Amino acid sequence: MKKVFIFLGPPGSGKGTQTSRLSDKLSIPHIDTGSLLRKNIEDKTQLGIIAKGFIDKGQLVPLHVVSSVIKERLLKEDCKNGYILDGFPRSIEQAEALASILEETGEFTLKNDAMAVYFDVDTEILVQRLINRRSCPNCGTIYNLTSNPPKIMDYCDICDTKLVQRADDNEQTARARFETYERETKPLYDYFKQLGILKELDADKPILEIWENLKELIFEQ
Repeated sequence: MKKVFIFLGPPGSGKGTQTSRLSDKLSIPHIDTGSLLRKNIEDKTQLGIIAKGFIDKGQLVPLHVVSSVIKERLLKEDCKNGYILDGFPRSIEQAEALASILEETGEFTLKNDAMAVYFDVDTEILVQRLINRRSCPNCGTIYNLTSNPPKIMDYCDICDTKLVQRADDNEQTARARFETYERETKPLYDYFKQLGILKELDADKPILEIWENLKELIFEQ
């Protein structure tokens, strides 16, 4: 299956967990915009140096820089059979930029070869998810103290490392993030729906049930 997957949904809706599962199952890369930018900065690439200049000033990295980083990554051999985009696009402007990138790279088109999956969860449920979220700084495994707790409180089941809470996983910050999401990213729902590539997923379910439902959405195509 050659496909571009775009996962949409508010913070804490479970996109990251399902992205990892889908990446493994289809043997396609998970492309995380934030990680790409950090890698370019770490490697001191020309784009990384430009991005760092904005970040160091506390400014957002301009779209043309982010688009260039994304385009460079999509041209790599492991993207020939598809990929999962994480953190891009986050606005209508970025979605239009993605359409242009796909046209330029020539492998896929947004309308014919992409699937946008919207992870639908009530905001109040997500607030509780975020403030109870913990992650392993060593292996990256994510837990939730109420719905998916570790076997030993505060320690990773896999590598026994002490779990940490992200600094922004508090109620005040979580609600601010949701407000930003509603304002900037939620309009993508209508954008992709009009293109006819939007699928909706009830993400207020156990992880394994969401995974089974996600597979049904994808493989019924």
